Amino acid sequence: MNDLLQKLEAIHYRFIEVGKLIVDPDIISDMTRYVKLSQEYKELDDMDKVYKKYKDIIENLESAKALLAEEKDPEMREMAKEEIDELEAIRPEMEEEIKFMLIPKDPEDDKNAILELRAGTGGDEACIFVEDIFRMYTMFFKEKGWSYEIINSSEGTTKGFKEISLEIVGASIYGNMKFESGVHRVQRVPETESQGRVHTSAITVAVLPEAEEVDVELNMTDVKRDTFRASGAGGQHVNKTESAIRLTHLPTGLVVECQDGRSQHKNLEKAISVLRSRLYQMELDRLHEERSAHRKTLVSTGDRSAKIRTYNYPQGRITDHRIGKTMYNLSAFMNGDMQEMIDALKMAENAEKLKGETA
Repeated sequence: MNDLLQKLEAIHYRFIEVGKLIVDPDIISDMTRYVKLSQEYKELDDMDKVYKKYKDIIENLESAKALLAEEKDPEMREMAKEEIDELEAIRPEMEEEIKFMLIPKDPEDDKNAILELRAGTGGDEACIFVEDIFRMYTMFFKEKGWSYEIINSSEGTTKGFKEISLEIVGASIYGNMKFESGVHRVQRVPETESQGRVHTSAITVAVLPEAEEVDVELNMTDVKRDTFRASGAGGQHVNKTESAIRLTHLPTGLVVECQDGRSQHKNLEKAISVLRSRLYQMELDRLHEERSAHRKTLVSTGDRSAKIRTYNYPQGRITDHRIGKTMYNLSAFMNGDMQEMIDALKMAENAEKLKGETA
């Protein structure tokens, strides 16, 4: 049995095992375990379908070769040859697909995410671009059926946001959004520019996998908590009560603010969630650095200061510098049509992982 078929067979037996477990009354009563197993079953189902298809190809190929070796009848031999040629043509493509499917999945990919956008160089224009990218992402979320909630925001002096943070909830969010971390650069004529000159501004995007309590043990005695009055848009309640929360994690110096919720309790809950996620990201970055000492990855460098993408308005193009991909559909892209770019980044990362495994 070839190596790929062996790996797929092991997955097939696990698929059967998980299928039995999800109908077990003891498992059904344990909701956390049941949800995890149901998710695993769904993922294994795709692999099992591929296994059956590939197994058929291999078995039919062996039968046709055996027939060709034994058969004397010219017509039967011709039929066997045709079948062999046909199967040998589709086999490499299928094996390539299987290799990609067998690449170990990042355990963070299924998590919800915290998204943070911050204006960088470019003053007011950078704040306006934060708002544009925020809108682009929210339109993409809508397309994907994800929901989001603003955790914290700070408005620009004239328009847009100096920074905005949100929590995104849905299926496989981090796996789709993780490639967005880094510096996004915009080249366009700003609204504030009377001479019609193209300016370059930049914003920073950070995507953090939302950490659960089991991922990070957060000791609240290490956290300094302050309350203050919320500022900015938000109706009559703003500035009347100290509902905004600032948390400072003393061992690391990390500071988290949350002021968009209506109650202090809600803001505290969200701030703790963001702090936990940032601490979790710090740990992931540390592990990533250790791993990349052995193998440098092109796509997800983890470097928040790396310039990853340019949005050029005069030419209507978007260029992702990590994979050298340029698209000329800027208007649609800014309306949330981003999946093609995300898929290209996923493919590049998988190809890299594959190279690392075969190296």
